[in-house]
Amino acid sequence: MDAATRPIDRWFASYSGDHRDPTNQAIHVVAVPAILWSVIALLWCIPSPGTLFRDGFWAGLAMFGAFLFYYRASRRLGLGMAAVFALLGLVTNVLFATLGRMPLLTLAIVVFVVAWIAQFIGHKIEGRKPSFLTDLTYLLIGPAWVLVKLYRRLGWAY
Repeated sequence: MDAATRPIDRWFASYSGDHRDPTNQAIHVVAVPAILWSVIALLWCIPSPGTLFRDGFWAGLAMFGAFLFYYRASRRLGLGMAAVFALLGLVTNVLFATLGRMPLLTLAIVVFVVAWIAQFIGHKIEGRKPSFLTDLTYLLIGPAWVLVKLYRRLGWAY
């Protein structure tokens, strides 16, 4: 299958169609990673079961599942998202150790709400509804779309 017919390329083309306005794109480049981090942090705050698992178990499980989705779509994309997850997981672990569970939970909720408000403002400017309202898979496509924008700026293939 050539690159133009890969399912991930179809996802990106459709997602890009809902994100043409430069202001909306700029908002998404900031808000999507913020939402991704906030979801990781929210999951990090869920207590781990038993004594075999550490704090962050649920976040790690979700990041691994998402990594598999990305890696299956594209190895380079999967490896890039693994690096993003590693960085966000490290930041979250440091914040968890520094702030504690409840302050991190509060911060994650605030970031989540503010970033989603920003995204809806972007879509109001764009005049298009968010992609995830048609298919929840777009919640996974958004972070990869932002990463692919970076790949393209660096001249890298995905």
